[in-house]
Amino acid sequence: MSTVSLQDALKHLISGIVDRPEAVEIDSVESARGETLEVRVHPDDLGRVIGRSGRTVQALRTVIGALARDRRVRIDIVDTDETA
Repeated sequence: MSTVSLQDALKHLISGIVDRPEAVEIDSVESARGETLEVRVHPDDLGRVIGRSGRTVQALRTVIGALARDRRVRIDIVDTDETA
């Protein structure tokens, strides 16, 4: 039985939601508080990933949390919109 990493699973889920799946990037960062998966998508797809009232990102967090079992995993959506 092959093991799929949480990073790959999250990328697969998000790629199915966005219009530009080639722009999806997920980085894993380890800290004392557990693993953090930082998600970067094209700025036009940010709303699709977050969803209305945050429902989509909350569903993604629920699925990844279930896959993580006993590990502590956080998902952070990183805003890459560079309009400053």
